[in-house]
Amino acid sequence: MKLSPKLITGILSTQNKGVIDWGWQGFVAYGCNNHVVVVDPKTVQVIQVLNRHKSSVVKVKWSRENYAHDLGSPYSLRLASADTSGNIIVWDVAQGEPKSECCDGNKPILGMEWLPWQDASRDLLVALHPPYAVILWNADTGTKLWKKTYTEALCSLALDPFCFRNVAFLGQDSIVFIDDFSITKTPSSNGKKFYISSPSAGNSKGESSMGSLERKQSTSKNLAKRMTRILVGEISNEGSQGKDLIALNECLQMLYLRSCRHHLLLVYPREVLILDLEINQTVGIIPADRTGSPFLEVLPMTQRDILYCLHENGSITCRVRRKQCLQGQMSPENKDAFDDTGQSASTEVTYDLRGQSDSIRMTRHCKVMGFGNCQVSETRLALLLSDSRLILWDLHTIDYQSDSKSSKSPLYTPGDDMILTNQTLCNKVIPYPRQALCDLIGQSSLISVDHETAMKGHGVVLKFLMTGLLQGLLSPITVIRMCPPLTTKNWNIYKPLLAVGSQHGSVQVVNMSSGQVEKEYSVHTSTVRGIEWASLASFMSFSYPKPGASGHVKNEIFLIDTVSGKATAVRTQRDQEPHIEMLRVSHLRQYFTLAFKEKPLELWDLKTLTILREMSSKLPLPTAMEWSPSHNLKALRKKLQQQSTQEPGVGLSGLSTGDTGAENSDSISVTSSDNAVSDPKTLGKISVKEHFVFTDSDGILYHFLVEGNSFTDASKIPPESGMGTITWLAWKGDFIVFADADGQICLWDLKAKQARNNSTHRGWIKKIRFAPGRGNYKFLLLYNEGADVWDINEGKPELLSSIKSPKEIPKIVDAEWVGSDRPLFATVDGSLHMMDLTLKKASFSIEELELAEDLTSPYLMSSKPMFLMKHLLQHQKWANMYTLSLSGLRDEDADVMAAVNKNLSLIDPDLTEYLKNCRFGTAERCLLTARLYGDESEVRFWTVALYYMRSGRAQPITKSSSCVFAKQDGGDVFLDPDNSKSYDLGDLEGQGLGSSSWTQHKDQPLERCFDFLCDNQSYKRYQLDRVALHDSKRVSVLHTRKCAESYIMLGQTDRAVQLLLETEPDSEGYYVDCLRSCLVASVRSSGASQSTIKLVATNLIAGGKLIEGVQLLCLIDKGLDGCRYLQTYGAWEMAVWLAKCTLEYTECCEVMKRWVDHLSNTHTNQKSTAVLVLLSLGYFHKVIEMLYGMRQFNRAACFIEAATEFGLLEKNEENSSLIEAVFLEYARQLSNLGHKQSAVYYCGLAGKKGEQLCQEIEILYA
Repeated sequence: MKLSPKLITGILSTQNKGVIDWGWQGFVAYGCNNHVVVVDPKTVQVIQVLNRHKSSVVKVKWSRENYAHDLGSPYSLRLASADTSGNIIVWDVAQGEPKSECCDGNKPILGMEWLPWQDASRDLLVALHPPYAVILWNADTGTKLWKKTYTEALCSLALDPFCFRNVAFLGQDSIVFIDDFSITKTPSSNGKKFYISSPSAGNSKGESSMGSLERKQSTSKNLAKRMTRILVGEISNEGSQGKDLIALNECLQMLYLRSCRHHLLLVYPREVLILDLEINQTVGIIPADRTGSPFLEVLPMTQRDILYCLHENGSITCRVRRKQCLQGQMSPENKDAFDDTGQSASTEVTYDLRGQSDSIRMTRHCKVMGFGNCQVSETRLALLLSDSRLILWDLHTIDYQSDSKSSKSPLYTPGDDMILTNQTLCNKVIPYPRQALCDLIGQSSLISVDHETAMKGHGVVLKFLMTGLLQGLLSPITVIRMCPPLTTKNWNIYKPLLAVGSQHGSVQVVNMSSGQVEKEYSVHTSTVRGIEWASLASFMSFSYPKPGASGHVKNEIFLIDTVSGKATAVRTQRDQEPHIEMLRVSHLRQYFTLAFKEKPLELWDLKTLTILREMSSKLPLPTAMEWSPSHNLKALRKKLQQQSTQEPGVGLSGLSTGDTGAENSDSISVTSSDNAVSDPKTLGKISVKEHFVFTDSDGILYHFLVEGNSFTDASKIPPESGMGTITWLAWKGDFIVFADADGQICLWDLKAKQARNNSTHRGWIKKIRFAPGRGNYKFLLLYNEGADVWDINEGKPELLSSIKSPKEIPKIVDAEWVGSDRPLFATVDGSLHMMDLTLKKASFSIEELELAEDLTSPYLMSSKPMFLMKHLLQHQKWANMYTLSLSGLRDEDADVMAAVNKNLSLIDPDLTEYLKNCRFGTAERCLLTARLYGDESEVRFWTVALYYMRSGRAQPITKSSSCVFAKQDGGDVFLDPDNSKSYDLGDLEGQGLGSSSWTQHKDQPLERCFDFLCDNQSYKRYQLDRVALHDSKRVSVLHTRKCAESYIMLGQTDRAVQLLLETEPDSEGYYVDCLRSCLVASVRSSGASQSTIKLVATNLIAGGKLIEGVQLLCLIDKGLDGCRYLQTYGAWEMAVWLAKCTLEYTECCEVMKRWVDHLSNTHTNQKSTAVLVLLSLGYFHKVIEMLYGMRQFNRAACFIEAATEFGLLEKNEENSSLIEAVFLEYARQLSNLGHKQSAVYYCGLAGKKGEQLCQEIEILYA
């Protein structure tokens, strides 16, 4: 049992709304008052509470893990949090210490994001400081890299996940877009400002009629009109008064869609707008149900086009994008597939409601604060409520029944249900562990009942399951009391339990070792005023409401057994009376006394819960009272021996001798497990003499003796001179400490018969508590403005440390000792602070924590075991069999081995079982390991790699010889049959399965979030869908012209001509558009005009009309030239778009390769993207070369193995030196980690140099 300093938090403040984040690291962090709480959602335990903020926390963000990890940059838990006074703290969460602090101004931070592009640096944090300053911070050092001040107040910021140059800011009445964000220099422009306007209804073709009066009469809720909300730039702002600008002030949230480019979401209470930023127009709207609850927040997913929406009633809805049927009718011969009839059937971007969690009963004290989602799986959600509850929901699929009541068509699984593991090696079929969203359902953009995926997969419906609930402290806390202390007799059953009473009448029992709330009892109807423990497993609590005019109340006293949960009411037949001031239980747990406001003292028997006597009314009313810790145990032993027929020792099981008293006298207490003296008659007879003292308002001390039913007034001692009214007294051993209302303490030494007075100069002393433990005379003094810890040294009190509130800690409500050196404070914000003796430290490192359930997370391991475990999970080519246990390390690494094996044993058994029998060998293992590690860049790399390896195997591309895919024929033997190491993918030929077996291994296309990395066919299909959507949304001349230009570039000339001819005669571009349409229509027929058009195009480009020139080049099939011009003029992304949509494979590769060079140069510094682009082209050799150059040896080695398994890479003259170099460096890495067996194996694959290294390793490990 470790009692490390810690914080236990309670209810949240209103400023903590929306302050929750679930990082790639796998932990949930949320703001609670001034603290940041970190929870492990797997085991549902609080693992860390960070406290350094002086004001409420308003933002928390986990750092991104989008970089290659190695021993130099290991996995680490970094979290940024910001507060209302403008401070940002970056934490090392494992240690609980701040790494750096950033501050600019003293106003609450409005927005904060880690930059996801981590090639140049992974420490960059962009923050929005009110009212309009954007600052880029280096989070590692806390230095400001640049600061940009905008011209108007901004409320929030959003980073475009697809392009690092784009950032959007939500202003009071407009949205500001900037497209020159850079980490090296301050953005120069003030951004483009857009207002949201709603043009008049029925005006979808772009006649800008300003029918403002007619508009006012038409219903404002008309959906068609809301659908045409567009973003108007500043230019048209003068004319937009008639257009009725839509207010942004009730906009709750603005964020980019993560599943596809150029989309922005605006969340309003009753609807969510989806804006397409290429046409600056609403393309979709999600209305809240009429009877349903309003929206609070929306989280867009990446793996599938899904939105999770949080509603005010605490329910979460899951909305899946509906398939769009636009480009389906378009024939490749460009027949006029676009007649305007019925075109808007399903042109909207629509999200269908597919699942909903149960709502939560909202009360005055409970509001929804926010929610976050697991970044790795995207199926787990954490919902935060203001009463400190954290609820975990999981999204599951259940099979679709066609006869079920729901009218919706089913979603489909990704269609890999039928592919089994290779059965030659294992007789059992291991199901694939469906851990992520992309494993649960297929792509919505593909799904139709006759699609091949639907044929392979099966229909499912989505369902939310609640999988975890974490409860914090109930606030406001009124009283805390620690259970009896640890003694030599009870150490084997002892749990450090604290009873916490709250204002609403419930008592919580908290385990102070783990910090978890173990039990909660709602027994009282009014505020809990006091708690005293009656044994290790039972306590008494009393409560009364606020006294009325008469001053009389109904007192409630309960005895609660924590084992059975039974609550026994005490003193039931009493009506209105003065309220209870004190309840004190005797040290042997035989009696308790009750003191009232204006009523004589009562003495009760704790065993039988009967009143022994009421004091005479002549005695004064006590102001402070305490039972004596000294008692005669020998007498009790004798009596027990005489009267007990059982073994004599049994009855004394809990007693400890000496001056600490019987702190755990289970044998003579009301414990349910009491078996020593069970006969009630015997119990009644046995009693030991105990004494108690109290002081009256004049300071006179009264001393009484109690034995059985007899009660003797022993003595009366006159008051100490110089002391005021005694407010509290505490007795331990030979010392009694008195405290008064003026801040004086008086120490009586009973042995030396001396009294000493000390003044604390801190005002009214509310409480004194001695620390537990024999011979430990430290005591705690509680004041209005803080607390002190004192110690008694040679009979004199000495001040050890003090704390001031509210300066250093919020106002203290109550104080206690948890252990002999652990003072505990309950504060007004509803949290418990367990500190060390200096009263300075209340934070801890996660290692010190003793949790009920073991944590498994690579982020909490030290760097050696962290990477050893990763390599072990990824591949074990050096072993005869894939096993999940580590052995063969040197003796000094025994603790490393233990850590790895412990963590491996905690991994989900379904996953470990599958890892041993992976269908797709190393590549798939690496992907699953990356998910387990929450490694963003690995997940992205292996998702793309696995897709292109599978498709390269299933249908080789034969356009180019420089690409891996080209070297394959469909019927290639997959691998050398005698290569026993490649047991993963197996020798499929040997089973008589030709290439046909591989066509079923072809995966679904990559999801749209991979954007330029998708294969050209699905990318082009999506782009044509988009243009068709833009076409259907045309509202202005400019917009129509933009659509026509896109059609020209994409080769859809007939539709382009139609659009150009729509231009109105009074429009200024009428003549140009007419000529353009003639050119587009005629250019296909005559070949002679090509040279002229090319010349004109070149002149246009030279004259600064880049897009116009490129369009002309596209007309005469010179798309490649067009792409080159675009790249030369810096329009890289447009060039890629054009190449992927219009060029054939080899030409497209040329454009993409040039883009790779651009991405890899030091100025752009986006090598990780460049690697993925090479991967999507099938240039595996280049991929390995680049990974080697970036020193990512682990990834390169796994990639070589995976590509070899798929038969897509053969070692030959030209690549052998590279492959050997990779394996050599990887062997060196493994040797540094202390894993000899694998290091020697890779030395063997690394040629001559490998042999040298092998000898060095042998010497090193000898």
